Amino acid sequence: MRSVTQSSVTALAAALLLSACTTSPNGRPAASAEAPPAPGLAPAASPQELVAKVDIPYEKFVLANGLTTIVHTDRKAPIVGVTLYYKVGSKNEPRGKTGFAHLYEHLFFGGSANVPNFDIPLEGAGSTSTNGSTWYDRTNYVETVPTGALDLALFMESDRMGALLPAVTQDKLDKQRGVVQNEKRQGDNQPYGLAEYLTAEGLFPVGHPYRHSTIGSMADLDAATLADVQKWFTDHYGPNNVVLVLSGDIDATTARPMVEKWFGAIRRGPEVAPVAAGPVTLSAPVSREMTDQVPVLRISRDWSGPGLNDADAVALRIGMHILGGLSSSRLDNALVRGNQMAVSVRASAMVFEQSSFLNATMDVKPGVDRAAAEAELDRVMAEYIAKGPTEDEVRRAVTSVLSGEIGGLEQVGGFSGKGATLAEGEVYSGDPAKYKADLQAIAALSPPTVHAALRKWLGRPVYKLAVVPGVRTEDGATMGGWGDEDTTPRKAVAKSAKAAKIGPAPRRTAPPVAPVGALAFPSIERTTLSNGIPVALARRTGVPKLVMAIDFDAGFAADALDTPGTQGLMLDMLDEGTKTRNATQIAEEQERLGASIRTDASLDSSSLVVSALSANLAPSLALASDMLLHPAFAPADFERARGQAMAELAQAQSTPSALAGHTLNAELFGDHPYAQPGDGLGTETSLAALTPQALSAAHAKWVRPDLARITVVGDVTMEQLKPLLEQSFGAWKAPAAPRPNKPLDAAVPAPSARVVLIDRPNSPQSVILAGRVLPLTGRTPGEEPLMLANDVVGNGFLSRLNADIREDKGWSYGVRSGVTQNSGPRVIEVMAPVQADRTGDSVRAVIQNMSAFPARSPITTAEFQRVTEGAIRALPTQFETNAAVLSAIIRNDRLGRPEDYYVRLAQTYRGIDAERIGGAARQYLQPNDLTWIIVGDRKIVEPQLKGLGLPVEVRPAPTGGDDATDGE
Repeated sequence: MRSVTQSSVTALAAALLLSACTTSPNGRPAASAEAPPAPGLAPAASPQELVAKVDIPYEKFVLANGLTTIVHTDRKAPIVGVTLYYKVGSKNEPRGKTGFAHLYEHLFFGGSANVPNFDIPLEGAGSTSTNGSTWYDRTNYVETVPTGALDLALFMESDRMGALLPAVTQDKLDKQRGVVQNEKRQGDNQPYGLAEYLTAEGLFPVGHPYRHSTIGSMADLDAATLADVQKWFTDHYGPNNVVLVLSGDIDATTARPMVEKWFGAIRRGPEVAPVAAGPVTLSAPVSREMTDQVPVLRISRDWSGPGLNDADAVALRIGMHILGGLSSSRLDNALVRGNQMAVSVRASAMVFEQSSFLNATMDVKPGVDRAAAEAELDRVMAEYIAKGPTEDEVRRAVTSVLSGEIGGLEQVGGFSGKGATLAEGEVYSGDPAKYKADLQAIAALSPPTVHAALRKWLGRPVYKLAVVPGVRTEDGATMGGWGDEDTTPRKAVAKSAKAAKIGPAPRRTAPPVAPVGALAFPSIERTTLSNGIPVALARRTGVPKLVMAIDFDAGFAADALDTPGTQGLMLDMLDEGTKTRNATQIAEEQERLGASIRTDASLDSSSLVVSALSANLAPSLALASDMLLHPAFAPADFERARGQAMAELAQAQSTPSALAGHTLNAELFGDHPYAQPGDGLGTETSLAALTPQALSAAHAKWVRPDLARITVVGDVTMEQLKPLLEQSFGAWKAPAAPRPNKPLDAAVPAPSARVVLIDRPNSPQSVILAGRVLPLTGRTPGEEPLMLANDVVGNGFLSRLNADIREDKGWSYGVRSGVTQNSGPRVIEVMAPVQADRTGDSVRAVIQNMSAFPARSPITTAEFQRVTEGAIRALPTQFETNAAVLSAIIRNDRLGRPEDYYVRLAQTYRGIDAERIGGAARQYLQPNDLTWIIVGDRKIVEPQLKGLGLPVEVRPAPTGGDDATDGE
């Protein structure tokens, strides 16, 4: 992965496990696992009806050189998803070369014989940011482009497939090696970040293809040579080892000559030898313990399982979803809501081509005896394995999974869109429609089938891992490799393995980019409910679903009038129980309906967000209304929810980036309402002071119809929608008390250049977060030049900060800057996770890059084209999903923009010249007076800061969950 850390399974498995890795909500335990639906709820659509709605028609052809191409036509927008899957991943790496498949993926973006830079032409043509990812079984590359740029994308993809090696240099290899090593440091630096190494080591023997990590070991990455690059390319990157999917505004008749033209002359490569990578049964149970800088004890139970083509794979996915993926899962009901021994639980089947990882995890509530927690986890699991799931559990799990798969049909490209689904079916099963067979199998599942798979695979000896809070004793740099490095010396590189000289490739010229039409943003219908709540609807019929947000003018800034943490905990409790439903019943009803009802918040807004199948809208709204209007705030539920909030706070303060974010607002805003932590968690002290009565009072103050706005996007008409909204919310009356007012115009402290260093020992990386309040608000009109200036400086892969600190220097996995879009004062922020020994140098690099623009380094022609015309051409790719359209409408309403803002944005950008962009950078994006939050190891970092000329305040990292406020 190039720009974000992502563990990608198959696109289908990601949909099937859409909620298997989320922390579970809380609530009172249900009296029975077979609790019936609440009165008045209509029957949900059947699994068979849902499966019938999932269809991705395609055509397939194979070139003479073996390149397989799949074409899916979707004319909803003038865009095409370009998806390539190379049938090689980390499981194909030999000993001593761990991490190489992923390192090579990074090099694949470094330019080819006729394409000096892969990103600049495509982003200039309006492509989404190009990206790639690597895992055990494959390496994939994705971009979504305007239809007029498809020819260019195919030219570029074919050039790196056929002519990469002449452009690969030692300098490029060294720089990308540094980037990948910082990607590894970034993952290792997280709480529990080393656990996955131990899990793979415990489940598989040395030499098993799924044992070593995809990121590899530092030693193996250091040893990678140009000869390795050449051999990997020659052995694995032939067209006969590739599946290309074109999905969107394209058809096979048009696509075939384009694919023939650009890829047809590339020579077939050798066939990739298959590897044996099946599941392994341990001879006896194994237990392992690791001490780490984590907030709570985490215990897990793991097995290897079958690959995705095994008959048991589908049943195990659903079985593990019932165990710990559903909101009403067995583990949630027993350990979180029941005896309250856990603050969170989860279970999943992470399914790969030849094996899977079956996992159940419990984060133990502080103060609970470890032995008792382990015994209870084992008891719940043993009972589940012995008796199996109920009919109702299977039905709810199947419905929620199928609803998620329907939602996945919105995207044509990307890592989890329709292109990836078709590609993975072809790559792993020889059938692009494998997703359909899997969904039909899911719909047909019965409790005995799921039970049999659970008994078979979870009845084997288990691997037990406990991650215990304390000082980190393991070194991630030495982990992730083959596993026998301590006993078997590395082989010396033979002289014959030196890189061969590569001759020039045939010259080819990039094709022109065709014009792009104007953005077709959905039309918006508006109405008002009888109680005055404004409603906006954008109808989109691409999928039979919709998403709705009820937004309140509150948000975390409202805590300035209450107690820090109030708004977040109050919202968390909306699914904890109502006057007539407990938390388990709420969760089960959502699952039966294939709905998702969740709360969300920002500094400005508090929201209830509903994702529902159009056929089940009425009962979904009835449930959402009950949750929003009639929360119980029962004392027992409150104590459990507050305990989870404290655990979440402790987790945030153990995570370097989250800790920096939790700290910054208070340093910038003083007594302003925006001084509240951006995560809404408050502090340990403030959470301890809250009561059920305080939350009930906050609900009455802020959750009221005269502060509300409803926005809906999806497959519903206003004639259908408004009566249902009236039925659910129309009788809701505003209280007599006046509307609360957040003083967003309050003064903010004058900015001051300084460093707050939060000492987090044993950190291989430092997280740098810098910010300054700007003298404008989100409602200040005409600030588009500022957004374009920030695109040049730090927003995107091609930005100056990322190009310098990541791509040129190799000190980071990714650097970015952003300008917040709050309703009140806006902030310029810079985020840079960097290797610890380059912390001071990275601060200097940020200062140098920002101060140079525009005085010493004005915007270039290529940059200007990318951030203006490139952004205009990319507009159709920005609103592919209902959720994206929803966010745009809400943002326009909140910031006082016209509803055709995005339609007019192309005209706005074309009216901005280079001088205005430079002027915005000069006025707002200079590094003067930035406040720097740095989370890292003081003994490594502090000496590097002495030459910066900035005052430095050192604080210890939190140890219990409260903020570190005492400096020195």
